[in-house]
Amino acid sequence: MEDVLDLYAEPFDEKRPKVNFDETSKQLIAETRVGLEAKAGRVQRYDYEYKRNGTRNLFMICEPQAGWRHIAITERRTKVDFAHQMKWLVDERYPEAEVIRVVLDNLNTHKVASLYEAFEPAEARRIAKKLEFHRTPKHGSWLNMAEIELSILQRQCLDRRIADEEILQREVGAYEQRRNAEQARIDWQFTVADARIKLHRLYPSRSS
Repeated sequence: MEDVLDLYAEPFDEKRPKVNFDETSKQLIAETRVGLEAKAGRVQRYDYEYKRNGTRNLFMICEPQAGWRHIAITERRTKVDFAHQMKWLVDERYPEAEVIRVVLDNLNTHKVASLYEAFEPAEARRIAKKLEFHRTPKHGSWLNMAEIELSILQRQCLDRRIADEEILQREVGAYEQRRNAEQARIDWQFTVADARIKLHRLYPSRSS
């Protein structure tokens, strides 16, 4: 916990960006009947019947200090899918960075070993050398600011029926473009000093 909080407290450094990474899923649901449009004094209405069109995974990558985020939509969230997201960070988003500090949880795919599942050893090692993973503690995923971004995405974009991947891509793309244009940032206030006071029960007790 303190490792992540100390990282958040560091000043912005474009050569050593701090990135938060997380994922969620979205079930694709199509209407079987045309709903009733919203009118003055009445919300939009949906029929209780619907058609399931599978699910899609959404990878959230955000740099809170820069007011930037990117959402990648994939069919799955395997080790290989994770590895390709890390390669994108290294080669596309931050090609000039000395190191990319990535805050993420302890999901079994979130490992350097995943790079070797996806790429030849030399390529996997090249990517790994540009990454520095900072993991949230067990039951401490709330420390990952990507969860805040996912919560906003859910409320502003995903909290309704979306029929297929094409619509999902379009809606998420519009959300991402708007949020980035606004350079919307997360004002993180919780510090190591706060943790030692408010979460003192989590620290080992020391007898005199």
